[in-house]
Amino acid sequence: MPERKKGVVPLLRFPEFRDAEEWKVKRLGKVYRFIPTNSLSRDKLNYAHGRVKNIHYGDIHTKFRPLFDINNEDVPYVNDGTSPEQFDQDAFCMNGDVIFADASEDVDDIGKAIEIVNTDGQKLVAGLHTLHARPIGLEFSPGFSGYSFQTRGIRKQIQRESQGAKVLGISVKRLATISIYVPGKKEQQKIADCLSSLDKVIELEAQKLEALKTHKKGLMQQLFPREGETTPRLRFPEFRDAEEWEVKRLGEICSTFSGGTPSSSRKEYYGGSIPFIRSAEINQDTTELFLTEEGLENSSAKQVVKGDILIALYGANSGDGALSKIDGAINQAILCLRSKFNHMFILDYWRLRKNEIVTQYIQGGQGNLSAEIVKSIAFAFPTLPEQQKIADFFSSLDEIIDLQALKVKALKTHKKGLMQQLFPQEVD
Repeated sequence: MPERKKGVVPLLRFPEFRDAEEWKVKRLGKVYRFIPTNSLSRDKLNYAHGRVKNIHYGDIHTKFRPLFDINNEDVPYVNDGTSPEQFDQDAFCMNGDVIFADASEDVDDIGKAIEIVNTDGQKLVAGLHTLHARPIGLEFSPGFSGYSFQTRGIRKQIQRESQGAKVLGISVKRLATISIYVPGKKEQQKIADCLSSLDKVIELEAQKLEALKTHKKGLMQQLFPREGETTPRLRFPEFRDAEEWEVKRLGEICSTFSGGTPSSSRKEYYGGSIPFIRSAEINQDTTELFLTEEGLENSSAKQVVKGDILIALYGANSGDGALSKIDGAINQAILCLRSKFNHMFILDYWRLRKNEIVTQYIQGGQGNLSAEIVKSIAFAFPTLPEQQKIADFFSSLDEIIDLQALKVKALKTHKKGLMQQLFPQEVD
């Protein structure tokens, strides 16, 4: 395919580049060369010791930053017995290299890429299901490629070139054909610096969010009794001389029910105004499906109201709990709990004990919770006024956490919008 000669421009340019030339459009295979990678699986890697570190495609999908600094990432070593001499010298990553994940079950992740911005002189190789691209010449400023390969214009091309049914893949040959958009080096650096600064702000705010969550968890461990105990280590002043908490099973203090799923062949049951809550939606204020009154009346779906306690019995989020944010109907994968005790207090207690409960009843990720299991779980309960005090305290803390989460989300949305402006969105 011949090299395209025409240029493109983004919607937004920094003032000093508004009269600069158009961005050049180049085939990726013309400006990068590809280096062979290894196929070491997870069982050939460890996080304790070694002489060579290895980039696994799963880490590109889940945790590595777009601008990869080895000092900021948790990278596994190749197991003992492997020496740097066993790798071709060309295989070791250099600053400016781009590593792509060449396989994914999710179209949004296929071809996801990181740019190596700092190896710190360490031996680093690209491993299983990765493609290792190295710039030909000095065309790119540090950091520019890492952001460029996140943009819609390039991501859509990579997704289009991927192949496969259940698992998508992209080859060197297909990746080499996509178009990339390249301005002058000074403009590249300006864009990379801008987005890098914004990433640092996002990371700091995300760290604040995690610190708040950790703070809440620590307070929960203080304000709720330990397993087998009936008095917490910390009580509010007005309850320090109060009696011990009383142990009760959830089945003693809660009425419970699950729902069902109306037949999908009965089209008249769907498309109404009643939100149909499924297990992954228990913490949401909207749903994907809606039932009609007829669908609710003639099926095993059951109605819940805002403020009911909802527990996911099975599925990927088994054990998750939430207070329903809406009036709606539930299916068989959800258990609804109602009690005269404080719902928020029960839910916070459940969330504190969730990992322990899941570990005990869903060992190795196998099996499900059930209504009987949930009802058999015992908590220690104080008086209603103390329950209310604890619930109000954590609700206030949750509001702070929610506001911080919204701040992080807004910053990420701002970055996404900024990238759409700073990079051309043209797709071949």
